Amino acid sequence: MLVDGRGVPLSLVASGANVHDVKLLTPTLDAVVVERPETDPDREQHLCADAGYKGEAALLAVQTREYRPHIKQRKEEAEAKQKQPGYRARRWVVERTHSWLNRFRKLLVSFEKTEASYLGLLSLAAALICWRQTITIYG
Repeated sequence: MLVDGRGVPLSLVASGANVHDVKLLTPTLDAVVVERPETDPDREQHLCADAGYKGEAALLAVQTREYRPHIKQRKEEAEAKQKQPGYRARRWVVERTHSWLNRFRKLLVSFEKTEASYLGLLSLAAALICWRQTITIYG
């Protein structure tokens, strides 16, 4: 799942549990449902990820899509939080969105027969999350 800075889902890709997340990075980045703004050298688009996305293949996938990668381990963020006052960790945004998805009990355990039907339910849940966040922001 790819989310924006507020945790609004931008892209979802489903696969079996035995597939590592880094193998789904390229399809996830390519499945963004909104048009990205034009890239401006003064206003880079950042992509934050955890240490599971370290490696040449992931770095190449991120850079070819014109994102600026921020790939850190938990330890690095914890140290930065202690040393730099006002530092905000960014890892929790995706975790919070996962928590929002877990509130849709139908999604917790997949009993769907096909991947397409499960992805459809995920997309519906993501749309509801987007709607709720829009209501929260614009009131």
